[in-house]
Amino acid sequence: MPDAESYFRYIVKEIHTTIVATTDDEGLPVTAAIDMMDSDENSLYFLTAKGKSFYNRLIRRGFLAFTAIKGEDTMHSVAVSVRGKVREIGPERIPDLFRKNPYMNEIYPKPESRQALTVFQIYEGTGEWFDLSQKPIERASFSFGGAAERKEGFFVTQEVCIGCGRCISVCPQKCIKKENGKAIINQNNCLHCGRCMEVCPAGAIVRL
Repeated sequence: MPDAESYFRYIVKEIHTTIVATTDDEGLPVTAAIDMMDSDENSLYFLTAKGKSFYNRLIRRGFLAFTAIKGEDTMHSVAVSVRGKVREIGPERIPDLFRKNPYMNEIYPKPESRQALTVFQIYEGTGEWFDLSQKPIERASFSFGGAAERKEGFFVTQEVCIGCGRCISVCPQKCIKKENGKAIINQNNCLHCGRCMEVCPAGAIVRL
């Protein structure tokens, strides 16, 4: 599977505009459309104006989550989701971000107006790649900045599995197979629908 840097590069170059979620002072979710303007091995970078409520939420919470989607329709789409820690790193990278994203010159045409801006870095967290354009679908998890990768999904407890095959018969992506008489779920193709756990008579399938 690709590393975080490859996913970040895809977000910046192929999708660019993301829908970012933060929380307000009441703990309620708020979304905003934010362009991811640059990346490196372990980080994503974006701009915002210091007068925006979005800026205040970032400073107070130090955390965000976003999803970026590319595709003509649902069955030809790729989604990349990221959740992680964010910090303000100031204006030093603004000239470089404007050079790499020249459309920003139309929004903030003068150096004086750019003084309203500041740069944020998403520097630690986890993410997920979900590609519905592939058959079967492709799913992958990744982490960056030293964060522990989150293990999510449905897993077969080998000691409990009785090998009946019911989970195999109901899997919409046919990503469950038998090995040595026991069911195994291919995590890279799983929809996380949970149908396998519902039909397992032995209670061998668990959700993490």
